[in-house]
Amino acid sequence: MAAKVYYDKDADSSYIADKTVAIIGYGSQGHAHALNMKDNGVKVIIGLYEGSSSWSKAESDGFEVMTTSEATKNADIIMMLLPDTSQAEVFKNEVEPNLTSGKSIAFAHGFTIHYQTIVPNSNIDVWMIAPKAPGHRVRAVFQQGNGVPSLIAVHQDYTGDAQNIALAYAQAIGSMRAGVLETTFKEETETDLFGEQAVLCGGVTSLVQSAYETMVEAGYQPESAYFEVMHELKLIVDLLYEGGMEYMWYSVSDTAEYGGLTRGPRVVDESVKENMKKVMEEIQNGTFAREWITENDEGRPTFHRTRKENASHPIESIGKDLRGMMPWLKDTV
Repeated sequence: MAAKVYYDKDADSSYIADKTVAIIGYGSQGHAHALNMKDNGVKVIIGLYEGSSSWSKAESDGFEVMTTSEATKNADIIMMLLPDTSQAEVFKNEVEPNLTSGKSIAFAHGFTIHYQTIVPNSNIDVWMIAPKAPGHRVRAVFQQGNGVPSLIAVHQDYTGDAQNIALAYAQAIGSMRAGVLETTFKEETETDLFGEQAVLCGGVTSLVQSAYETMVEAGYQPESAYFEVMHELKLIVDLLYEGGMEYMWYSVSDTAEYGGLTRGPRVVDESVKENMKKVMEEIQNGTFAREWITENDEGRPTFHRTRKENASHPIESIGKDLRGMMPWLKDTV
């Protein structure tokens, strides 16, 4: 069944026009949401902890900045744009005590609601607007007069207007220009985690590292291996991004297409799909969430160890040297 998609004509800005929005956090998503809404005439305040390095930045961008507790007291809509790992504590200590009946608590990712590290009272609206792009892209595309697609989900509709308020919020950050797809907190959370782990962050880096090791072990120069399996990856991803797999196959050589179509399934075979299913199961049954929460409670030992191991992989040092020869890469979008 196709997802329901909303556009500008489906939103009513009056649902947010007389409200104050508190953006909790002023990082990648926080600054983009805040600035886009400000440009659209929405009253926005910023909630941060005292001593935050983002405090002066938010003030210089023209916002009134206050503690998270004060921002929650003064706002009708509280958008939580903090890391998943810190949301629950901030919610418990600073947000929840200041939530009064009829307010909205909103999220850009469903992790804490879906896995119940945050359980809001029943007398508030709970919804999500999740832009499908990093914050700097949300802002840049908005400034160009366009918008990035977002996902919308309503977890709790106390006022009866949660959907309309969420759509007005999506319109204010520019997402209704591109389209807002209806989903659930469960679907957004589980699909987002799976995409990150199996393909976008985990799968692709493991594939690149294994291919690099295979080439070097076969006697090829590390520089050649880097160019073939890391550097040129962006060229292929850009083609996929622009026109899907069909456009990518159309754009590469016939030799590349035939080799890819006949050898690719031998590399990513049924055993890989079975491993993907296991990863998906761990996401769906909460195993990963419990593991990640425990990892943070214990000081992130596995996180720090694996990050260090990944950073010390030979492809990283050779890549750093080669990228130093190509200073123009920093200007490439």
